Amino acid sequence: MGGWTGVDSALKRARLARNMTLEEAADALNAITGLAADASLLSAFESGRRRTGTRNRAGLCQLYRERPEVLFAHQDGEAASVLETSGTAVVVKVLTRWTDLIEAMVEVASGAREQLVVTGSRSREKAYLAAIETAVAQHPDLVHYRVLYGPPRHRGLSDHLVRLLELRDPAARRNGVKPLHIGVVDQPGVPERLFVASETAAVTPLPSFHGAEGFDCGVLLGREAAVGLVHHGREACASARPVETIEAVRALPMGYTRQQNEEKA
Repeated sequence: MGGWTGVDSALKRARLARNMTLEEAADALNAITGLAADASLLSAFESGRRRTGTRNRAGLCQLYRERPEVLFAHQDGEAASVLETSGTAVVVKVLTRWTDLIEAMVEVASGAREQLVVTGSRSREKAYLAAIETAVAQHPDLVHYRVLYGPPRHRGLSDHLVRLLELRDPAARRNGVKPLHIGVVDQPGVPERLFVASETAAVTPLPSFHGAEGFDCGVLLGREAAVGLVHHGREACASARPVETIEAVRALPMGYTRQQNEEKA
C-alpha cells in the first residue's frame, strides 16, 4: 500500500480555514523560515507524498497556530510516503567508474528543462561544468541553483561561477522567477552535500569504492528521488549566503576547506 491518499489532511484544512491558496501559504511560510517552499511542495506536504522537514514543520505550526501532532498526523502515522515505499527502486544505476559518473552527471545537467540544482565546492570536471553552462545558455526558462559548501576548492569552479553570472543576471526575472541562484554555506559543522538534480533525474557522487581517491563512484536516481533533492537544494540555497556578482565570486578564498579557513583566521 502506498502513502497517504486522503485529500483532507489537517494540514490542508488549516490552510483552507484561512482562505489561503497554496501559493499564498508558500509565501507566508517562506517569510517565516527563509526557505524556498512553493505551491507544489506544500501540496505534497498536505497529501503526504512528502514528509515535512524540521524547519518547514516549525514554520507551518507558527503559520497555522496549531500543534505538530495535529498538522502532521497524516505524515507521522503508519502510512509511508511514495518515496519511502519505493525503496531501492529509486536507484536507477550504481556508478562504479569515474567515466560513468561524469557521463551520468552530464546527462542530468543536459536533460534539465525546469530546474537544475548543483551542490558542493569540489567540481572541476570540464565536460560537466560545460554541460551546466550549456543548459543555462540554451534553456532560458531553466532555473539554476548552485550551493557551495565553503569556497571553491579549484580555480575551474570559480571560473565556472563567473561564466554563469555572465550568462545570467540573478537580479533579473523571467516569467516572474529569478533564473539564477548562487549561495555559499559557511556555517561550521554543516556537512558538504554533493549532488546534481533536475526535475527528472539526479546523481549523487560517493566516496571511491577503489581507494582513498576522492569521489569517483555514485548512484543515478530516478524522478521521485530527484524531485526531493531539488527541494533539498532549493532550501539549502535559500538559507545560504548569496554570492551573485562576479566581484563576490572573485573575493572567495581559493583552495581551502571551511575548517582550514577557520584555523587560518
